[in-house]
Amino acid sequence: MPIIRIPQLVDLDALPRYDGVASERILMPTTREAFRQAVDDIGTCGQIGFDTESKPTFRVGEVSTGPHLIQFATPLRVYLFQVGLEGCLDAARAVLEADRVVKVGFGLRSDRSRLRSRFGIELGPYIDLGTVLRYDGKKGEVGLRGAVAAVLGTRLTKSRRLSTSNWANTTLSEAQRLYAANDAYGALQVFLGLDDAQRQALLDAARSWPGVGAVPS
Repeated sequence: MPIIRIPQLVDLDALPRYDGVASERILMPTTREAFRQAVDDIGTCGQIGFDTESKPTFRVGEVSTGPHLIQFATPLRVYLFQVGLEGCLDAARAVLEADRVVKVGFGLRSDRSRLRSRFGIELGPYIDLGTVLRYDGKKGEVGLRGAVAAVLGTRLTKSRRLSTSNWANTTLSEAQRLYAANDAYGALQVFLGLDDAQRQALLDAARSWPGVGAVPS
């Protein structure tokens, strides 16, 4: 498994803001045809950003019914798939199980487990940047915010209020859409910000194994 060392920046507030993807480039398919077009567009990319969001649970013993939202980021746009819509799961399966598209994200172990247990979707080649990126001289996984700072030199703001909002709502707020989109888009931008040799090593590993950072099933 390739391990890539990055610096840990302490004063993130001194960095310029990470603007992320523009609102007009966030698309939410609502029909089977729109989902089909999204799959066709995503399928032209060798690597995409990927993440999921689930309605949080607050009571002891409460079982999550997520994921409720699946995010896919290409270099040009981000697609937000709402799980309850007709055609969504077929489209999501086509992307997630595709061998030719490498999915890139952070903390993908839980996403992979939920997709498998709830929908029977097996995640195809993927790179968990949280597993392969390591701070210089430290152990432990790296999160999206730290990676954006180290690799892109910018400050990503993460709102706990948004992260724990209701992702099962049929209508998502503008703030929710931007938050979810940038989780996937930011991961892709971090991957693209690595040097050519690092990216190629990760891609080679992902295509020869269920996923870089994956635990064998």
